[in-house]
Amino acid sequence: MRLTLLDPYNPKQAFPPLTQALQQPNGLLAVGGCLSSERLLAAYRRGIFPWYNDDEPILWWSPDPRLVLFPERLQVSRSLRKTLRKGRFTVTFDNAFADVLNGCAKPRSDDNGTWLNRDMKAAYNELHRLGHAHSVEVWLAGELVGGLYGVALGQVFFGESMFHSRTDASKVGFVTLVEQLIDWGYQLIDCQVHTEHLVSLGAEQISRQQFNQLLAQYCDLPSAWRCL
Repeated sequence: MRLTLLDPYNPKQAFPPLTQALQQPNGLLAVGGCLSSERLLAAYRRGIFPWYNDDEPILWWSPDPRLVLFPERLQVSRSLRKTLRKGRFTVTFDNAFADVLNGCAKPRSDDNGTWLNRDMKAAYNELHRLGHAHSVEVWLAGELVGGLYGVALGQVFFGESMFHSRTDASKVGFVTLVEQLIDWGYQLIDCQVHTEHLVSLGAEQISRQQFNQLLAQYCDLPSAWRCL
């Protein structure tokens, strides 16, 4: 099956049906296009996200199955609850979005590069300026030691990436976010693809079809994100 080539000058061009996504690599749906806010928001509403390396064109993905967390099913281990009770970390929202992006963009110990290149960071900074992308910051003694960011639409939060430089910092940020999302009435958190880290916190896999049914149900509801 040939992949759809998206026009970089036409952000209104429709994505192909999700049934055209490849099985290998899992979920690859389309190539090209642009990273305009219009294109990105249209993608998220359909359960599609961009992920590519600097030496590749923009690649658009919709994997099947999809890893999600239903906020009320969050699982917090005894040791993590103990860390939370100690209150070593301070957690804020939307206080240092660009810094969190930079933290997420740093190469990890198990790879040689980053998918969060200059164009991607510019695109998500613009989504943040428009009120769609948000960050969670984790601080220790005034130093940013962890965080995560994602996109909020209706009552769905699409998690994109997280980082940490201190043990448990990203987990503390994630748990704090989920508890806040529960308070705001969010129904679903998109975790994209399987990781043991997120499964340990209660994330589970559902089919792409079920995921997109939930997006149709929750994305068009009034925005649930609140300024803190």
